[in-house]
Amino acid sequence: MSQTLEPNPSEIKEQKIYREMGLSDEEFEMAENMLGRSPNYTETGLFSVMWSEHCSYKSSKPVLKKFPTEGKQVLQGPGEGAGIVDIGDNQAVVFKIESHNSPSAVEPYEGAATGVGGIVRDVFSMGARPIAALNSLRFGELDSPRVRYLLEQAVAGIADYGNALGVPTVGGEIQFDPSYESNPLVNAMVVGLLDHEDMQKGQAKGVGNTVMYVGAPTGRDGIHGATFSSAELSEEEDEDRAAVQAGDPFTEKQLMDACLELVKSDALVGIQDMGAAGLTSSSAEMASKAGFGVEMNLDLVPQREENMSAYEMMLSESQERMLIVIKKGREQEIINLFAKYDLEAVAIGKVTDDQMLRLTHKGQVVAEVPADALAEDAPVYHKPSEVPVYFREYQEMETKIPKVTDYQETLLQLLQQPTIASKEWVYQQFDYQVGSNTIVTPGSDAAVVRIPGTHKGIAITTDCNSRYIYLDPETGGKIAVAEAARNVVCSGAEPLAITDGLNFGSPDKPEIFWQMEESAKGISAACEALGSPVIGGNVSLYNEKGGKAIYPTPIIGMVGLIPNLDHTTTQYFKEAGDVIYMVGETKPEFGGSELQKLIQGDISGKAPEIDLTVEAERQQQILSAIRKGLVSSAHDVSEGGAAVALAECLFGTNGLGAEVTLAGDKTTALFSETQSRFILSVKKEHQEAFEESVKDAAKIGEVTDDGELVIVNENKELLIKSNSGEMEKVWKGAIPSLLNK
Repeated sequence: MSQTLEPNPSEIKEQKIYREMGLSDEEFEMAENMLGRSPNYTETGLFSVMWSEHCSYKSSKPVLKKFPTEGKQVLQGPGEGAGIVDIGDNQAVVFKIESHNSPSAVEPYEGAATGVGGIVRDVFSMGARPIAALNSLRFGELDSPRVRYLLEQAVAGIADYGNALGVPTVGGEIQFDPSYESNPLVNAMVVGLLDHEDMQKGQAKGVGNTVMYVGAPTGRDGIHGATFSSAELSEEEDEDRAAVQAGDPFTEKQLMDACLELVKSDALVGIQDMGAAGLTSSSAEMASKAGFGVEMNLDLVPQREENMSAYEMMLSESQERMLIVIKKGREQEIINLFAKYDLEAVAIGKVTDDQMLRLTHKGQVVAEVPADALAEDAPVYHKPSEVPVYFREYQEMETKIPKVTDYQETLLQLLQQPTIASKEWVYQQFDYQVGSNTIVTPGSDAAVVRIPGTHKGIAITTDCNSRYIYLDPETGGKIAVAEAARNVVCSGAEPLAITDGLNFGSPDKPEIFWQMEESAKGISAACEALGSPVIGGNVSLYNEKGGKAIYPTPIIGMVGLIPNLDHTTTQYFKEAGDVIYMVGETKPEFGGSELQKLIQGDISGKAPEIDLTVEAERQQQILSAIRKGLVSSAHDVSEGGAAVALAECLFGTNGLGAEVTLAGDKTTALFSETQSRFILSVKKEHQEAFEESVKDAAKIGEVTDDGELVIVNENKELLIKSNSGEMEKVWKGAIPSLLNK
């Protein structure tokens, strides 16, 4: 839209044009009060994107405030591009998770690719070199051609962008459920590394300092992307498609390398990614955080399309762009630095002392808004909350043990369920070895990456069982954090902190807002109990179509530290003769389980219980035993129960087997999803010391060399006898065969 066609302030107000941009009547009035007048078209656009859910967190702020965010290891908590945690030796890890759900629903390849690009920029904007990427994905069932298309394209987008950047994609998780049929979730997590002195912040301070635009030129792609990501998907997919940006990983690689050189310069004052809401969010947030103002001449903004209006330039979400503030007089150094990487660096404005965001275009002031009005003073809503009817009904249900007649056949069926089956089809598309620091590749409980030049490593995982959270959000929230910590501990690492990707339906529905509140309560309790504060994250709401919401899906990304890589542990049994232990007792808990879904086709009842005190104690004991060198393999018991976990311990072991005795009700012993349980293997010579270290460990069997998983009950009744190679074959073949339908 050229400027001559833009409606004037009175037309915007009278015709309620602001509603089309996503502002409510009350919000428009609030903006008028802040300005003392009606906003013009460009200003209305600034308010609409900055006050969108995606940028302002207006519905989720009251929930997020409850998270524990501090700890001795935390160097930067929520509020910047990414959180930062100390790992000793003057080094720190930087990490964050971010969603790109709505774009991925309509343009899965570009939506997923630009999701990776955006989170990579968040991490290097902090001064950190990205060293690992993960993802957490949710799709509908694979018997749908549309879902198969979304999965294939989203995975290709993640792979192509990450591989071209040279950042290894080392792990992640995928779950499949009908609730994601219309609303797939694509959450990307990136971890970076920096030295303490290189830490940066997104701030525009120092009157007269120069505001510079660096990176790719601005186009008309992604305009109103933030608003699009803050609303329910429409049926008009082509209209939605216009809000999806296109990415260029080769430009991103140059931008990353240039910015990592830039952070070594004392000319740099502040740096921020032009992510959601593009030039608007980066300029307004940098000014607001620092307590200064920013004035920009939009004629100077590099543009790749002709006759762009101020509105279009400010709201564009073109990729691979950063906003930086440089000490006055040092501009040419920065121009020269970026020129080495074939990138533009252009002075487009300056820092002022009046706390305003002021924009000029073609010799006129086209916007003049207090920076705080757009950022810090955005509206906050305390939404009504109501316990859903279904929750009360499920809580009153009696525990039922599903009826299983053929245990062996049931195990084979569970191994073929897409949520349990091998994700090798996905991760074989990722370059997870680039950089040569990946110690544990995708497939084990957590990925492990070496800190270059040291004998230290970090374990990284993403986790969330959304079925449990749907059945009981508070308990499910606890389990999501606990499972992430289990995966990290089973890899030999001490949990440090989490980042969360909170994916929910519409917060305007009291039942959905209740899910948000309760799951946040559970996440907070588990973070406190396990000593892993929340250092940042992302909220994605309105994941609905046709009034049907996704399961509540607060994804947990966790990082843990391995001070000595010799203690790195994987889930796979190591050698025949090793003793197999189960840590933790098993109860009949099938609500939300894979077995319940397999047999009933749906989920109901109570989620498994969790005692965080017991969880923390077991994790500490197991980590201590691992660091004493007493543990050969460690795996947590999760989806599918003990039988599935035992099978997974055998995959990739070249012919090892296991003979195991499981006591109690057969179905419960094999397939219950009771929490806080682990399967460990220990060399015979370490048996006594191990049993002294881990008090809840019970010997259940031995590793064999015959390639058979044999499970009997306490009466020596054979429950399962299955060849590990054959099980691995069906487990590996499940997703490819569904995709080839």
